[in-house]
Amino acid sequence: MSTKDFVEKDYYKVLGVPKDATDAEIKKAYRKLARENHPDANKGDPKAEERFKEVSEANDVLGDPKRRKEYDEARALFGNGGFRAGPGGAGGGSFNFDLGDLFGGAQGGTGGAGGFGGGLGDVFGGLFNRGGGAGTRTQPRRGQDIESEVTLSFTEAVDGATVPLRMSSQAPCKACSGTGDKNGTPRVCPTCVGTGQVSRGAGGGFSLTDPCADCKGRGLIAEHPCEVCKGSGRATSARTMQVRIPAGVSDGQRIRLRGKGAPGERGGPNGDLYVVVHVDAHPVFGRKGDNLTVTVPVTFPEAALGGEVKVPTLGGPPVTLKIPAGTPNGRTMRARGKGAARKDGTRGDLLVTIEVVVPKDLSDKAKDALESYREATAGEDPRSELFQAAKGA
Repeated sequence: MSTKDFVEKDYYKVLGVPKDATDAEIKKAYRKLARENHPDANKGDPKAEERFKEVSEANDVLGDPKRRKEYDEARALFGNGGFRAGPGGAGGGSFNFDLGDLFGGAQGGTGGAGGFGGGLGDVFGGLFNRGGGAGTRTQPRRGQDIESEVTLSFTEAVDGATVPLRMSSQAPCKACSGTGDKNGTPRVCPTCVGTGQVSRGAGGGFSLTDPCADCKGRGLIAEHPCEVCKGSGRATSARTMQVRIPAGVSDGQRIRLRGKGAPGERGGPNGDLYVVVHVDAHPVFGRKGDNLTVTVPVTFPEAALGGEVKVPTLGGPPVTLKIPAGTPNGRTMRARGKGAARKDGTRGDLLVTIEVVVPKDLSDKAKDALESYREATAGEDPRSELFQAAKGA
């Protein structure tokens, strides 16, 4: 990401959230946009792919509290005219700023420029994963973040699971050991003198730093380009990783695995791996947060007279639930500790909803019994209060 890109990009606008959005609001907006624009859901649509990259880039910054703070501070400096040329040293006049020096944390020289050394490098160093001004050597580069998806069964999501995840990412080319030169002897780029960056005038006395176009930001040029990576020093690498999904994950949750992304360059750290979890539905159980849900059918005599019924649990033996006499249809009861696992090692509850079953076929004996019941309760009208309430309204 160049300095110019950073200055011009509004990540809040990309995600469609206000600048004071909470972490939860940012996460929700990202998940929605990522699903809408994911390449798997928009095959052959380059606009959706580009939009997905923009959304992921915005979330990488705003979704990390530390990087978001650095970004907000930097935007505030630009918005307040923090880099506007002004009076010089004791002699007055004006002077030029090289933002490459400012961003690299270089100490100022003579005149008024000296007051800008140090601080800005701290602000931007973490965001761009680079340091050093125009006169330093190319620094280690952090590997790219990778995003992948995994689909779990309902039970795996509740109990946790270790799943194989096959990923493709950019890594140092094995054929040339990451040098880009098939002989392993690249030369220093004469344009940027090995820094990987060039400065250009932006008008008004400003200078912006961009990646060198001749060496593509590497600082090195291959005299004999490697036939595998075409001189880039990077090649696509496929690998399978065993990823542990923690117990209690929910559908759509995004898990971050630090250091499991693409390898860095020149000794730089690896990127991170983000795994979006999808959970298949269960034919019997549902889920509300840490609690599992199940609907259990009961007969009319069980609901009216009370009794005990067995209730299935997820992956365990059934539990016996006591039904109080006069239990209405739709009542929810609780079996404690039979739900999904929590982070602290405890489990949620199993919420059991009672469903009174009306039989379709009755024997003659059962019909006679119900006729007798109807005669015995002929004076009761369960709808009387309904009509009274309707008149009152």
